[in-house]
Amino acid sequence: MKKISVVGAGPGGLTSAMLLANAGYDVTVFEKEDVVGGRTSPIHMGNFTFDRGPTFVNMIYLIKEIFELTGRKLSDYMELIELSPLYELVYNDKRLTVSSDYEEMVENIEAVFPGNRDGYKRYLKETHKKLEALSPLLQRKMDSITDLLSPDAIKALPELEIGKSLMDKLSEYFIQEELQLAFTFQSKYLGMSPWTCPGAFSILSYIEQAYGVFHIKGGVHQLTQAMAKVLEEMGVKIHLNSPVAELVRHNKRIEAIKLENGEMHYCDDAIINADFGYAMNHLLKDDKRKKWTPKKVASKKYSCSTFMLYLGLDTQYDLQHHTILFAEDYRKNMEEISETKVLSEDMSIYVQNPVVSDDTLAPKGQSTLYVLAPVPNNFSGIDWPIVEKQYRAAIIKTLEKQLGLENLEDHIVEEMMFSPLDWEQKMNVYKGAIFNLGHQLSQMMTFRPHNKLTPYENCWLVGGGTHPGSGLPIILESARISANMILKRDNKPTYAIQPLPKELNYSISDFDYASNNI
Repeated sequence: MKKISVVGAGPGGLTSAMLLANAGYDVTVFEKEDVVGGRTSPIHMGNFTFDRGPTFVNMIYLIKEIFELTGRKLSDYMELIELSPLYELVYNDKRLTVSSDYEEMVENIEAVFPGNRDGYKRYLKETHKKLEALSPLLQRKMDSITDLLSPDAIKALPELEIGKSLMDKLSEYFIQEELQLAFTFQSKYLGMSPWTCPGAFSILSYIEQAYGVFHIKGGVHQLTQAMAKVLEEMGVKIHLNSPVAELVRHNKRIEAIKLENGEMHYCDDAIINADFGYAMNHLLKDDKRKKWTPKKVASKKYSCSTFMLYLGLDTQYDLQHHTILFAEDYRKNMEEISETKVLSEDMSIYVQNPVVSDDTLAPKGQSTLYVLAPVPNNFSGIDWPIVEKQYRAAIIKTLEKQLGLENLEDHIVEEMMFSPLDWEQKMNVYKGAIFNLGHQLSQMMTFRPHNKLTPYENCWLVGGGTHPGSGLPIILESARISANMILKRDNKPTYAIQPLPKELNYSISDFDYASNNI
């Protein structure tokens, strides 16, 4: 059996390990922390449990598919809770509750933003067609220009909306800018402003509407815990507390993984699930052959970062599971985050209040609040040790005022503050860019770092820094792409890709669809 070493036990590394171990390879995983998951790992404080990064899962059909490919059922490893409503959007003078139930969503839109019923129907119809066209590009390798000339790529070309921003695209369906924002704020998952994010990413909000948003009982980190359980059943060893110092090269091959304690682990293939920028700068050392020099890594465009508050409270507030608070001048807020790279006084904030769906995360009558404010990455030069306490105070004040969380400060019994500097120094996230490389079209598909890392013959990337991009389900897809490339090289059967599910959260009869595929 060929030996494969996986660097990093994040979702991408664990998925690739599952698929390759299932195919008969001798797989070993090395993780620097004392728990699997990376950014999808838990934080425990007192009697409270938090997700460190992702707080929900969508495209659940892809996650189920990965488990099924290894002969498992996702439901045997975790309990999924479909959220209804999906989230509440809070503007300066109004609120919109977003639902995946078609009739309810139409009613909510018309109550707050009259005159958009027909636009919403067109949005669902046309964006499903877009998703059908773009999905194959997100599920196959894109490591050469010839891949862009495939029939799938040519078919998808019109749906890339070249020259249109996300806001441009959504303005074709919705009258008011505030309503457009309701279908564009997901661009923050890509670390981009909706005024610069490509219009193709209108599929993000559609996926949530069409296929739902899910919480995993116990926290989203249960997904990576489940993957680790599957690997244990397969006999795969996960070495925790085992930071990797270097990938050792000989000519064009990675010969071994060297740990910080000096141990050498020889391998036939190496899979890198570490953060892309960190890996290129720190794990591939002194290598004149390497393509990604520090200068080239720094020249790329990166996502924003996040300032995090994990708050354990001795009370519960009247909040939805997910709440998104828009800055009064959202466009200025996005420009300050992504372009001028300064801290916004008028901030946007995401709040997760999971105890309304899951009572296992806090003691009875108490709650956890996960608070995320998008902020500039560390190319900004912001001195976080100096400003973080002041910024925290501004966030608390905003939550108390805008969301009505009275006396929030007085109810905090456990707290962790996590700045972009913490993401970089403690979690090895390059420049604190938590959503990795940006998703401009110039950094997508074949223009993104390839799954097979050239010029090496046996080194592979998985995670948000390679094709097809960031976002939890998409990271799993990157692992399948890399695993399939290894399998194809070795003349082994590859893992099939299923078509989009036909089961949607609205009835076909609601629309006059031209496509028979929906």
